[in-house]
Amino acid sequence: MYPRLNHVLNLLIGSFIGVWIGHSLYLLWDYHAHPGLYALGSAPWYTGILMNGLCTAGFLAVALLVKYILHRKGRSVSREK
Repeated sequence: MYPRLNHVLNLLIGSFIGVWIGHSLYLLWDYHAHPGLYALGSAPWYTGILMNGLCTAGFLAVALLVKYILHRKGRSVSREK
């Protein structure tokens, strides 16, 4: 059970990082293609990247904490055998 959950967590971590990088690159391209649209807003154009980065970092922290707990729990189960 633990290796399967570890594999799913690895896939989710990689997916979240990939989506954040892809969205950031698209936003950077869109800013360079249409700078006038971003000049109308009150916040800087990169605010979306920062907010998504914080959400992604929060998810990564939780996922890494779960991986750490599973690793410790798996190690303690193997010692009992």
